[in-house]
Amino acid sequence: MNFLEQRIAKDGIVKPGNVLKVDSFLNHQMDIALMEEIGREFHRRFADKPITKVLTIEASGIGIACFAAKEFGVPMVFAKKSKSINIEGEMYIAEVESFTHKNKNQIIVSKKFLSSEDHLLIIDDFLANGCALQGLISIAEAAGATVEGLGIVIEKGFQIGGKVIRNLGYRLESLAIVDAMDPDTGTITFREQ
Repeated sequence: MNFLEQRIAKDGIVKPGNVLKVDSFLNHQMDIALMEEIGREFHRRFADKPITKVLTIEASGIGIACFAAKEFGVPMVFAKKSKSINIEGEMYIAEVESFTHKNKNQIIVSKKFLSSEDHLLIIDDFLANGCALQGLISIAEAAGATVEGLGIVIEKGFQIGGKVIRNLGYRLESLAIVDAMDPDTGTITFREQ
C-alpha cells in the first residue's frame, strides 16, 4: 500500500451508495502534511511535462491543486461553479454533472487566466464518472491549452470515469484506485499499481 492507500484504509469511511468519506483528512478537514505529500507525488509523476498552470474545479480540488502548483512553481486556476459579480469579461463555460451532489452545474473560468500558451495539469480529489474532468478538458480545449495530464487523488475504479478519460487518450494518474468497497464491513479493496 502506498501512503495514501494506508490513510484511506485507516480513516476512510465506506457508506452505502458507493460513497467513500475522506472528509476527516482530504476534502473537509485537510491534513496539511498529507496534502504536501500529495503535491510532491503529482510533481514526481508529471515532472517530465512542461506544466505552466494547474487547473481544478471548486471546491474540493482547490487545496490539493494548490499543493501541486506549489511543487511546480506555477499558478493554480480553479473553475467556479457559479458566476459571481466579481467575474468580469469573457469566460469559458462547460456543464458538469456531479456524482456526489446529483446535480448539474455550469463551471466557469475567466478567459484571462487560460490561453493557448498554457500546458495544464488538471487535478481533482475524486474520479467517479469523469464528468468534472470532461468539463475541465472542454474548458482547456476551448482555450487552446495543452492538457499534459490529469492527476486524481482517489479514483473509483469500479465506475466508468477512469476508463472514459483514458480512452480519450489522456495521461491519467490516480494516487489510489479503489476497486471495491463494502459498506457492511467497511472493507476497501485497492487496485495494484
